[in-house]
Amino acid sequence: MSHNDTVPLHPSSQSDIDEIENLINASVMSGPATVLPARPPSPPRASIPVSSSPFIASNIPPTYKKPPTVPVPPALPVQDPHLNSRQNIAASGFGSPVNTLTEPVWDTVKRDLSRIVSNLKLVVFPNPNREDPGKALRDWDLWGPFFFIVFLGLTLSWSASVKKSEVFAVAFALLAAGAIILTLNVLLLGGHIIFFQSLSLLGYCLFPLDIGALICMLKDNVIVKVIVVSVTLAWSSWAAYPFMSSAVNPRRKALALYPVLLMYVSVGFLIIAID
Repeated sequence: MSHNDTVPLHPSSQSDIDEIENLINASVMSGPATVLPARPPSPPRASIPVSSSPFIASNIPPTYKKPPTVPVPPALPVQDPHLNSRQNIAASGFGSPVNTLTEPVWDTVKRDLSRIVSNLKLVVFPNPNREDPGKALRDWDLWGPFFFIVFLGLTLSWSASVKKSEVFAVAFALLAAGAIILTLNVLLLGGHIIFFQSLSLLGYCLFPLDIGALICMLKDNVIVKVIVVSVTLAWSSWAAYPFMSSAVNPRRKALALYPVLLMYVSVGFLIIAID
């Protein structure tokens, strides 16, 4: 098909073209179009400053005055009345000083020896705190009782002519097991005493019997032994009486004291019987 050939339009398309031409001719013949006045420009808007700071300084002077700040005095520490007593207890026995691991060995030995001597004075010898076991043996320890039990066993074994090791074993077992049983007896009777504190008391009360066993080892005389053992037995019973009697109910006092006296009497007979 060449460019000179024409294709007839569809009747509907031809009518559309004619309508468009009529509209154009009508607009040209009517005159120039009216132009609407331009819209007046809008007033400038206030710009909002943008700052990276969360707070923007204002030039407006404040309308109020900040009240003057009054310095507040520091609060005084409230002193607990029980604090000093707890510190004294901790310093004297319930817990060692902080740097005991780095202190010399001789300082540790001297501290333990001074504690043993102090507790021995409070338990065995007359003092105003004997009626109160909490004050008398507040700084309890187990080194002193262990030493007195071992010393009594060694003294009895040295006094024996035969089977020294068996004598030491029997004496040590009797004293150690007896102290534990007597302590459990006091606790089962409702005694208000610490388990290890009771063991410490019973061990310190063996000190008079230790002296009696040492004298009997040096003086091999039955009469002297009986007299010495009787005196030291009474001394040990007198030392143990206020602590054990005040730890239990007065109605159960005899039940707590009788086993203690029985153990000390058994130790006294053992001292006399060893030859």
